Amino acid sequence: MQVHNGKHQNFSTHGAHHVDFHRKTQPQKVLALLALAPSSSPDASQPHPTAKNGEVNLINNGVLTVCTNTPYMPFEYEENGKIVGIDADIANAIAKDLGAEAQLTSISFEGLDSGTGLTSGQCDIALAGISVTDERKSKMEFTDVYFEDNQAILVPKNSKISSVEDLKNAKVGAQQATSGESYAKEKGADVVQYEDNELMFSALKTGQVQAVSANLSVISEALTKDPDSFKIAYQTSENADQIAGAVAPEKKALLDKANKTIQQLKSSGELDKIKEKWTKAKSSPSSASSSSAN
Repeated sequence: MQVHNGKHQNFSTHGAHHVDFHRKTQPQKVLALLALAPSSSPDASQPHPTAKNGEVNLINNGVLTVCTNTPYMPFEYEENGKIVGIDADIANAIAKDLGAEAQLTSISFEGLDSGTGLTSGQCDIALAGISVTDERKSKMEFTDVYFEDNQAILVPKNSKISSVEDLKNAKVGAQQATSGESYAKEKGADVVQYEDNELMFSALKTGQVQAVSANLSVISEALTKDPDSFKIAYQTSENADQIAGAVAPEKKALLDKANKTIQQLKSSGELDKIKEKWTKAKSSPSSASSSSAN
């Protein structure tokens, strides 16, 4: 999210590294939003197994498989053995309108950012706080925007960082492949990449970095959890990140269905309720925004 997205998280290493990084691959983890009966396993010889669900082809019949990336509050995180958050609620709504059930699969954000999670048949749709960018539009089709999010800088309570000028040469933590990382690099920061959202904030608290660059919604969650340690140095006021879902380019029918659900959530006011439920405050209005890729 972004993915923001702006996003992101959930990897097997236990620390941070600079821009010339090497990553380990994390085993895929699947958590169901609803109790699902096991479906037949796809034939391994077919990389893109599909099952008809009306006019929409799903990987598994009756199941909307959703790629996400935890933890990335308020969009997705684990609670009592389930993935919950804004994206989980939207996934449930889309699945319901399809007559299916939603199953969330947490994968590395590289798999989301590159589009391989979608094109390889791992999932039907990605909902992971993903920021819409021109580069990503070349790899995937985006749904209508369902969230708008500014960039923000989080610092320790006693920090003197208060403006964009202060970021130059400062050691700034950011999640790999996110808009927060791009923003910090553009402003001349010495970026330290983190593979886990929680490790990033822990590094800030322990003095390993001087600031953290991320979406305001994510920064606000960290501040709410630990108001005695952190403060927001500043947030951007222009060019807010647009957060949307994504599908493989050939999934036109699913894209149309997802957009219909998102528009219904907006017009009914349910989307605002979902945002308030998970953020305790409305994001910037996006009811008129649309960023479906052409």
